[in-house]
Amino acid sequence: MTNGAQTPSRVRRVLSHLYVQVLIGVLLGAVVGLCWPDVGTALGPLGDGFVKLIKMVVGPIIFCTVVVGIASTDSARSVGRIGLKALVYFEVLTTVALALGLVVVNLVRPGDGIHADPATLSENGLPASATAQHDGFADFLLHIIPNTVVGAFTEGEILPVLFVAIVFGFALQAAGEAGASIVRGVESISKVLFTVIRWVMRAAPVGAFGAIAATTGKYGVRTLQQLAALVGTFWLTSLLFVVVVLGLVLRLHGLGLFKLLRYLREELLIVLGTSSTEPVLPRMMTKLEDLGAAKKVVGLTIPSGYSFNLDGTAIYLTMGAVFLTQALDVDLSLWDQLGMLAIMLLTSKGAAGVTGSGFVALAATLSAVPHVPVAALALIVGVDRFMSEARALTSLVGNAVATLAIARWEGALDRDRARAVLDGRTPPAPAPVRDRVEEPTAAG
Repeated sequence: MTNGAQTPSRVRRVLSHLYVQVLIGVLLGAVVGLCWPDVGTALGPLGDGFVKLIKMVVGPIIFCTVVVGIASTDSARSVGRIGLKALVYFEVLTTVALALGLVVVNLVRPGDGIHADPATLSENGLPASATAQHDGFADFLLHIIPNTVVGAFTEGEILPVLFVAIVFGFALQAAGEAGASIVRGVESISKVLFTVIRWVMRAAPVGAFGAIAATTGKYGVRTLQQLAALVGTFWLTSLLFVVVVLGLVLRLHGLGLFKLLRYLREELLIVLGTSSTEPVLPRMMTKLEDLGAAKKVVGLTIPSGYSFNLDGTAIYLTMGAVFLTQALDVDLSLWDQLGMLAIMLLTSKGAAGVTGSGFVALAATLSAVPHVPVAALALIVGVDRFMSEARALTSLVGNAVATLAIARWEGALDRDRARAVLDGRTPPAPAPVRDRVEEPTAAG
């Protein structure tokens, strides 16, 4: 009788975990989409609505976190040092991801045998954002500066918010005692916003259910089978990058990859369901701080990484572009491919962690690929959503690893606490580490 009474209690305890609820939502969504495609497609607004709820508060949370992190730092030099290290790390890892995708797609050659005729391809059916005129690098830099301070929060993009937050944080730092009281107010607002996020995250299983149902209902398994070579190769390459490259980075800093993946299992499942990294951005910042990374490092690295450290998108760009050249029987020389890689170092930046941004970045890249029209994207548009999940998952793990690596590089990571949390032991009280953010005092 005792075991029988304990069983329902154990089941309720398991079902109370968010990652279990999200997993159930994903599985049910796949079943509905495959069995009742029209119903599944109609459920798409559930996923879109959940992502919009998260985006509603992501900008203010980034602003508050970055402002508190910068204003509470001893000097502007410290912030500049973290930013420089982050940019160097992002560029190195992005180059490795691009090169890995280029090597694998040339070895496997998933596009051989398709023999598509460019004359038969049409841009009809492609997303308008993919066929629109794409901004140059100067326009990209100017776009970071919002037209107004309020406009940074209404455009739904991360970089303008990050720019305003950095300027505001430095201004509060220079304001001394007057700025310290504002910092405490901003920190209080941040706590309220994280409470809102906790409430919204209760809808994550519903959002994952709707997003997966819509994807499988619209495209089905048949579409996936048609280009299974590309999709399978991309997923395996992304897995290789995470396990080998990111695993090595973590190992060099004394931490284990698979323990980190277990720690982030809820976030990974939410990203798998919604095909977007934005819904978990606030939770990622909280969890990485709980691991022992200093607030100032997390506050700068995670938001900037969402635009500048998209490892999954980098792999997708090289594999997608070369796949299309293979499908169209276009031979690219080694120098052509290296030149394309150099261009992708720019086009891979600034794509927000939302569904479809990688596809748009690929469209921007094709303008520099000889003899491959943008209309060639019609060959892969049907399976892009199946690769979008892998892009988002890879980029999410990449940004988590980047934050821990930069924090360790900066001497702002409590590794004892990180190991305790990742091992599932009761974490010790956070030990002081060099350059750990101190609470602002009346003296500023």
